[in-house]
Amino acid sequence: MKSFIQPAEWEAHDAVWSAWPSAADLWLEDLAPAQAQVGALFKAIADGGKGEALKILANGDDAIVSATKALAGTGAEIIPAGFGDIWLRDTAPIFTRGAGGLQAACFIFNGWGGKYVLEGDDEVAAFVAARADVPAAFNSWVLEGGSIDVDGLGTCLTTRQCLLNPNRNPTLKQTEIENRLRTSLGIEKLIWLGDGLANDHTDGHVDNIARFIAPGVVMCMEPAGADDPNRDALNAIIADLKAATDVTGRKLDVVTVPSPGRVENEDGEIIPASSMNFYIGNTTVVVPLYGSATDDAALKAIEKAFPGRRTVGLMADNVITGGGSFHCITQQQPRV
Repeated sequence: MKSFIQPAEWEAHDAVWSAWPSAADLWLEDLAPAQAQVGALFKAIADGGKGEALKILANGDDAIVSATKALAGTGAEIIPAGFGDIWLRDTAPIFTRGAGGLQAACFIFNGWGGKYVLEGDDEVAAFVAARADVPAAFNSWVLEGGSIDVDGLGTCLTTRQCLLNPNRNPTLKQTEIENRLRTSLGIEKLIWLGDGLANDHTDGHVDNIARFIAPGVVMCMEPAGADDPNRDALNAIIADLKAATDVTGRKLDVVTVPSPGRVENEDGEIIPASSMNFYIGNTTVVVPLYGSATDDAALKAIEKAFPGRRTVGLMADNVITGGGSFHCITQQQPRV
């Protein structure tokens, strides 16, 4: 029996950790709109006090003031902290649970393979662990929380594009990564998918393409049409998941929702918009929307998958200009 295991996201949380966007040099003209969208996310998770506690890092006096004002009435704890950007799914620790309570698994963060190395991001995991008063377990290899998705029983989804990328752990073979995930997070069975979304600077994070939504049940996206820039990758993911089994040996039940399809920025570049980047809170599933023709259909399909929770769709078109969406911002702290 494993001493610690990473719980599934649908299990009860004591809190969610996130951060307030404030770096004007990173967000440029999208800063104020992104703050509005992130604020709406936090309010939906808090759900008028029925959801979970908000632990929000804020970098600098101006950020503390704006976060406090925007989140008034949510009960959010605004925590002064230094960090590069808000993507705590990847920079914060991954909380695990065992007989002795919680543990914070901290990994090396190298800016998604060296692409975005920002001052302070590599210190977030230790800071959050200490602030949460949870014992930290430090792991001397690179792992981002968005690169894995678990069922809480020992099964994990991931992609070869990310975990086997030489810009992360060039000296580790696949079997070595599997062994380290077993030791660090209690993962006994990895389901390896291929590539993630086009132009995703995370090199194929799985939380953009496939998610466990219940034991033995996985949700992923089907192409929105012939011009979907991820058509081949999404079809391959569906096929791989239908052929896969979980840690108990059962075949996965694969639920599909429509992809946002071709979503472009103002320069005509394809952005990695994903319906899968939702956050599963205690009372609310918050789904990112992008103004796509498939938004409503995706939202209804996700709502059907979570009958015990309310489902809230919120625009994330400004948030994604920073490189991620709602799940990328959040890191849940499980209830003991």
